[in-house]
Amino acid sequence: MLWQTQRFQIDLSSPKIMGIVNVTPDSFSDGGQYSGSLKTALAHAEKLLLDGADILDIGGESTRPNALPVSPDEEWSRVAPILDELSKWQVPISLDTRRTVIIQRALDKNALDIVNDVQALEDVGAVDLVAQSGVGVCLMHMKGLPENMQNNPNYQDVVREVADYLGARVGICVQAGMALNRIVLDVGLGFGKNLAHNIALLQNLDKLSTQYNLPHLVGVSRKRMIGEITGREMPCERVSGSVAAALFAVERGAKIVRVHDVRETADALKVWQKLHERIV
Repeated sequence: MLWQTQRFQIDLSSPKIMGIVNVTPDSFSDGGQYSGSLKTALAHAEKLLLDGADILDIGGESTRPNALPVSPDEEWSRVAPILDELSKWQVPISLDTRRTVIIQRALDKNALDIVNDVQALEDVGAVDLVAQSGVGVCLMHMKGLPENMQNNPNYQDVVREVADYLGARVGICVQAGMALNRIVLDVGLGFGKNLAHNIALLQNLDKLSTQYNLPHLVGVSRKRMIGEITGREMPCERVSGSVAAALFAVERGAKIVRVHDVRETADALKVWQKLHERIV
């Protein structure tokens, strides 16, 4: 199974790690410690690669619960410098954005391989723009918007409803001319879901089917659900729980895990894979 992106075909026959490079001052996970300077952000990106990241995901707008939107110009001012530099590296670059104008600017710079969109290309013009490009895309489910998504989210059947939504978004992308091998899916843990919803989605990831047999990306790293399960209040204290959740996701069929703690996740995956090898 290959994920076709702008410059790379990413082999998903083994799980891949997407390392997170937040250049936002209000990130829930790292408090904006990588947003202060380009040098700091690039040093962090380099460390993620050395630790075992296969993909780098760059984000310039926080989509944590209760986060307020920033202007497109502000988002672009945060991501443009690091995209300029990272596009020279021989590594797949993902841009975490929900705005068509930001995708267009990055495409104009030839500075991305993947669009990672928490709103599954719902912004006006996003589907056609991405379809006409050569980039890969991750379509994520989110109920509501970051500023209100955790205000008592409700579902009749969360697994079915998320699957139906993602299937519909894939259908729209295919109708616009996008090849299926460019698309991966993300159930959107913590994006308009409570703990029970998140657990149900993870437990049923291997059964979460649409009419399209597409790979899943899972982002659970340091999220509130880990804190709710473990009692760890601070995101930086949730590393062990996050690694356990990433392994569970892979066991349930996830092909990509999006994480802050790359080295710990990479080591855990190596051990997990070795122990699952067939003894001759």
